[in-house]
Amino acid sequence: MEYDTIPQQQSFSIATWKRLGPFVKPVRGRIVLALVLILLTAVTDVILPLFTKYAVDWFIVPQTTSGIVPFALAYLAVIAVQGVLVIFFCRHCMVIEMEMGRQMRTACFTHLQKLSLTYYNQTPVGYILARVMSDTDRISSVVAWGIIMFFWDIMFMTGIIISMFILEWRLALIIIFIMPIIGGVTFFFKSRLLKVNREIRSVNAKIIGAYNEGITGAKTSKTLVIEDQLTEEFSGVTGKFFSARMRETRLNAVFIPLVVMIGSVAAALILYQGGHMVMEDVLALGTLSVFLSYVLVILEPVQQMARIFSECLAAQVNIERVGDLLSQDERITDTPEVQAKYGDIFTPKRENWEPIRGDIRFQDIWFKYPDGDEFVLEDFNLEIPAGTTVAIVGQTGAGKSTLVNLACRFLEPTRGKVLIDGKDYKERSLLWLQSRLGYVLQNPHLFSGTVMENIRYGKLDATDEAVIAAAKLVSADRVVEKLEDGYNTQVGEGGDRLSTGEKQLISFARAVLADPPIFVLDEATSSIDTETEGLIQNAISHILQGRTSFIIAHRLSTIRHADLILVVEEGKIVEQGSHDQLMASRGRYHGLYTTMMLREETDLHGFWPDGDETDEE
Repeated sequence: MEYDTIPQQQSFSIATWKRLGPFVKPVRGRIVLALVLILLTAVTDVILPLFTKYAVDWFIVPQTTSGIVPFALAYLAVIAVQGVLVIFFCRHCMVIEMEMGRQMRTACFTHLQKLSLTYYNQTPVGYILARVMSDTDRISSVVAWGIIMFFWDIMFMTGIIISMFILEWRLALIIIFIMPIIGGVTFFFKSRLLKVNREIRSVNAKIIGAYNEGITGAKTSKTLVIEDQLTEEFSGVTGKFFSARMRETRLNAVFIPLVVMIGSVAAALILYQGGHMVMEDVLALGTLSVFLSYVLVILEPVQQMARIFSECLAAQVNIERVGDLLSQDERITDTPEVQAKYGDIFTPKRENWEPIRGDIRFQDIWFKYPDGDEFVLEDFNLEIPAGTTVAIVGQTGAGKSTLVNLACRFLEPTRGKVLIDGKDYKERSLLWLQSRLGYVLQNPHLFSGTVMENIRYGKLDATDEAVIAAAKLVSADRVVEKLEDGYNTQVGEGGDRLSTGEKQLISFARAVLADPPIFVLDEATSSIDTETEGLIQNAISHILQGRTSFIIAHRLSTIRHADLILVVEEGKIVEQGSHDQLMASRGRYHGLYTTMMLREETDLHGFWPDGDETDEE
């Protein structure tokens, strides 16, 4: 699937660049100062060749050194001023680049924290990372260096042209005639180089993606024995990259020599015409030397302006990408009235938060997914008193998580209300509810850091003793005892230094430490061996007492004692009741439970309960 659908713009768009206003505003003072510095630098660049004219006319031609010391001191002074200007200019540009990049990355990261889970379910991680890192870097670089240097090009070129007309207008006309030719050639090649560079960046992104998949999926590719196929696909992508780079090389192989040749022709014309004028005593030799200096350097700003303009066109796509991320609808958000009373996720007003008992009521709920056409819940009503344990069972993909996501406000009903303690949860803040949840996922995620730090995420102000007590409650201390540095062991990126079961135990401890009034176990014991699961089940029976809890079950034997069991098929609840009630009705739950118990007995003993051996030898 192609996620990068933003078109490649071919014309400069002011409206696109206006989107950078909030990020330019904090550094606008430095930008103004950088422009002043670059203007003064351009003045010194124009002045320096005039010293050559003075040296030739006053020292070389008359063959004297009288007055050379003041001349040398003045020359050195201008060079020193130029050096200081360049140092301060570069310093300001670097700060502009870093600060703008920081502002954009912070804005992107902050906005990502506000987006609902549906955005992350639909958007690849690589796409998000490219927006936050690569695109913001390119934008800040173009603004800090490209656009500001564009002004230097204009000032420098303008200063040179004015100086040439003051010195000798007839020779200046030759330069004016050559400049459009240089500009035309440069824009002709730069437009083609821009197109090739866009292709190179696009293919390079695919190469990075292929590397990422090859590394993260190495175990899968080896078990499927598809190394040859993956290598062939990767070779195809790198072949496209090679072809694009070769086209770029061929264009540069023509463009660069052609520009050098035109510059040489211009210098030859100046030398030819100026030489005759010197011989006829209508032009000083020093003036001719200045023109030769100017003709060699004036080509640089023309080329650089074309390059910067091409980069700005390319950067417009980066601006659109970042803007697209920042314009993503949050979908689930608090109203201004709620934010005024309860605060938001970054500035919560906890003093106004009411306590949560855990009564949950689904009232006349209709729900369909944002990208769906059919309702998966229709006129659904359910009341869950505080302290009730609700188990949700069904086949894979039946929609078991939908109800839990609605209760946790990760999703919101299309119609109807979800009441928490008798009040519509939309009338209270997202953080008020979600900070009171204990959520243990089937595939747990650990953050880079130590075991102690990961458990403490459940309650940031918890003491070490409280962290250790939470670990013991769910038997996570057994994992810690085996680790070299105990609770100070680094878990690695995503917890990749631990097994899935070990990560699961630590995530259990993290949820328990939060001491939430509402608990969610999303197939949380499916990755744990039977022995460890028994320990956790014993702990869970105590942990869930007095809490409203949802258990999305993988093993039905773990939810026999739930107060309410919901059976879900195709996103709809088809049965509900206690274990005994549903078994007595001999409906869908009875079939699921019987099949699952037979499967678990087979996995455990290797034979069917009636004593017949399986075919497994």
